[in-house]
Amino acid sequence: MYLAVKQVAPKEDYKLLLTFENGEKRLFDMKPYLDIGLFKQLKDIKLFNTVKISFDTVEWANHADIDPEVLYEQSEPADSKLVHD
Repeated sequence: MYLAVKQVAPKEDYKLLLTFENGEKRLFDMKPYLDIGLFKQLKDIKLFNTVKISFDTVEWANHADIDPEVLYEQSEPADSKLVHD
């Protein structure tokens, strides 16, 4: 299923709080990616926190991005407390 990412917020422990076009809020864990290619640079928390929306997905200042389908399929529904932090 292809759903565009409409909002992103970096969270503790290299997680992303994502809001998809259907209004669903999901949490994506970046830790498994931090030893791969450009994503290695995101271990620098300042760089990790540069995440923003780019077209239908997220992108960092180093131009790393992830397919929105991967973001949706490998994320989990966000805890309501986390959504309001």
